[in-house]
Amino acid sequence: MKAMSPALNFAPELLLLAQNVKVAFFDVDGVLTDGGLYFGEYPPGDDRATKHEGFTTGGETLKRFNTLDGHGLKLLQKAGITPAVITGRDSVVLRSRLHALGVTHSHFGTEDKRPAAERTLKALGLDWSQAAFMGDDWPDLPVMRRVAFSCAPVNAHVEVRAAAHYVTGTRGGDGAVRELCDLLMVASGRYAGLLQEYTR
Repeated sequence: MKAMSPALNFAPELLLLAQNVKVAFFDVDGVLTDGGLYFGEYPPGDDRATKHEGFTTGGETLKRFNTLDGHGLKLLQKAGITPAVITGRDSVVLRSRLHALGVTHSHFGTEDKRPAAERTLKALGLDWSQAAFMGDDWPDLPVMRRVAFSCAPVNAHVEVRAAAHYVTGTRGGDGAVRELCDLLMVASGRYAGLLQEYTR
């Protein structure tokens, strides 16, 4: 069977910026998800529900993840690049999803993302010149401005898109993370080889 040639291309200047990346940081809401928060409701009488000004609050939060993004994170690990998550929120569904994808470097409930990123870099023996970050809103800017390669989904806030080296063609939660994963794999020289593993 004839070997399959990659159809994917990125600008050489982008690949040059990303070629030394060894860790990729991702925000969650608006990046790994579409940014929407879906609130359920606890059943009547459930002890977890709380009353606030006549309303029952505290229902479960649901998140929608994209399977293309999930596979991209798995491929990133095969390419020798560590995926890491830094998010201002926390939930059981998020932790479960990241565990299923093998993402072990995660910071939850973290509004100040730069110190969290620095802790992960130190744990991995890396520095900012070996890091990428994908975010969509102002809390992501302090990390985006320090990493070697920054990325934003096309639906990110305008200031974040302006600060990014690369803006994806797809929206957060709809394959944007996979775009960055693909770019980093191409830059690392591993994309074609990984593709061949799936097309033998």
